[in-house]
Amino acid sequence: MPMTENQPLAPIHYCIAPSDLHGHHFDVTVTIGEPAQTQTLSLPAWIPGSYLIREFVRHLSGLDAQQNGQACLAEQINKNTWTITCQPGMPLQVHYRVYAFDNSVRAAWLDVQRGFFNPTSLCLRVHGAEHLTHGLQLQPPAKHPHWRLATTLTPWRVDAQGFGQYTAADYDELADNPVEMGEFWSGSCEVYGIPHHFVVAGASPSFDGERLLRDTQRICEAAMDFWHPQAQGDARGTAPHNHYTFMLNAVDNGYGGLEHRHSTALICNRNDLPRLGQSEASVGYRTLLGLISHEYFHTWNVKRLRPIEFTRYDYDQENYTELLWFFEGFTSYYDDLLLRRAGLLDDAQYLQVLAKTIHQVAQTPGRHVQSVAQSSFDAWVKYYRQDENTANATVSYYTKGALIALCLDLHLRQHTAVSLDDVMRSLWARSRGGPISAQDIAAVLQDLTQTTQAFESLMAWVHGVGDLPLAQYLQSQGIALAYKPASWPQRLGVLVQENAAGITLRRVQSASVAEQAGFAVGDEWLAIEVASTPEVQAGKAMQARPDAVASSAWRIKKLDDLDALVPWANQAAVVRALVARDGSLRWLTLQWPDSAVAQGEPLLTVCADAALGQWLDA
Repeated sequence: MPMTENQPLAPIHYCIAPSDLHGHHFDVTVTIGEPAQTQTLSLPAWIPGSYLIREFVRHLSGLDAQQNGQACLAEQINKNTWTITCQPGMPLQVHYRVYAFDNSVRAAWLDVQRGFFNPTSLCLRVHGAEHLTHGLQLQPPAKHPHWRLATTLTPWRVDAQGFGQYTAADYDELADNPVEMGEFWSGSCEVYGIPHHFVVAGASPSFDGERLLRDTQRICEAAMDFWHPQAQGDARGTAPHNHYTFMLNAVDNGYGGLEHRHSTALICNRNDLPRLGQSEASVGYRTLLGLISHEYFHTWNVKRLRPIEFTRYDYDQENYTELLWFFEGFTSYYDDLLLRRAGLLDDAQYLQVLAKTIHQVAQTPGRHVQSVAQSSFDAWVKYYRQDENTANATVSYYTKGALIALCLDLHLRQHTAVSLDDVMRSLWARSRGGPISAQDIAAVLQDLTQTTQAFESLMAWVHGVGDLPLAQYLQSQGIALAYKPASWPQRLGVLVQENAAGITLRRVQSASVAEQAGFAVGDEWLAIEVASTPEVQAGKAMQARPDAVASSAWRIKKLDDLDALVPWANQAAVVRALVARDGSLRWLTLQWPDSAVAQGEPLLTVCADAALGQWLDA
């Protein structure tokens, strides 16, 4: 829908056109109604909700500016900022192109099948005018008449396909509204009187959209019941949003989500979508429902309730906080718990998911190195830049944060008359759905419990690096925590990739048997030698007894091969591994692990169900 002369522009107005689908380019023109004599513009360096400087400007090119058809001087003064010298008070137009080939939830994508973008990737921020109304004109691609558009921006003048004019109250609102376009599946439902929409791109013909919509509705109702129990079936005027849209991109291999005020962008494996005629929910589909629950819970916990440091975003640099354990970790606790309360997980399935989280944290030696408060602060340089040593040096504020929420909830249920549910709702009321600090959490806990014990325990878990008292608190709810027999990766302290060619090490845990033997990431584990002769014990078998070595050395292609080769009862045996590293072969001597000491996956068993029901049901 092209602009006409009688349509007034917003003070800041963007025209975005998917101009080159094969080349993956959006054309963008921003019109500034009353620019300053030296007007500054910049593109955000990051997107709220994903704490990494992503340098979106690397995809911007060809910037030029003009007034009344006359070119203006545009100078780039740093990596993402320009100043334009112009005549003040006269409309200024700035044009540029953005390359869009990031098939994630964070940036922008454009090809012949689909378009998607977050405004933080396409829309320059006009300094000094961030508080003004921002308009957005979204044009359809040529030769694709069947494309539709979905966004939660306020429509002003749009066509039946959704293309046209939209408005945002300010730049923050503009930045917080992604746009999806293409030939997507769509469906709608009401959640306590509030319209909710779902769009899915990339689904296969067997996709059961109605089931996804029904299950999502149950998730949203469980979240509404959690945050606004007084709504009693009608949350209009009570909930912080009056409409909501889920945007899901189904791909061959992908997973993730990014929350927004009135929407969320999601990505999942295509095979994890529910299928027509399939009654049993697959593990992948339950994981997708957990992602939906997580991002929807963020509508309250991080988009409204948020760290006080995020009261106003600085789009040009890192915004530090130590509270991501609360906003991401506590949300991770409730995402699966609300699936249970919505009836989408039974007790056994919920405990399986919880056990998986316990296992993930237990397999992270970095939990004894870094606290979740430090992990939150360091997210900008560590969490989103993981490497082979990440598990040894860091801990996830998602997973350990979720277990801290569990401990706090069960502590409160065991020792007081309140629960973590009450704490969350009280924080919402205290802050009026706005920024909070650790002091607000302390005040609410003290008001509800009349003691400081709960907050002191919480701070010890948040700032400490010790293991959490999970077994103790789970036992209080009638759940026993035990561990399965350890697998070979757990005994050795490794993560490996196994294929027809053999075994490649992908991670070596600190202080593990594998690290002590000298294994390194990237090693190809080719063979194992088990012997107990004096020559072998002295490390001289290759020279003194080549025949003995030949009879006791075996090729291995998967770790399970060790079952038939390792004499557990023979403590005198020397075990050596042959690895290839950087083209050379070397023997590594293993101090063989005691199978009784190594810890396997956790197993949660219900011993008594009375307390369990009180916890899981509400």
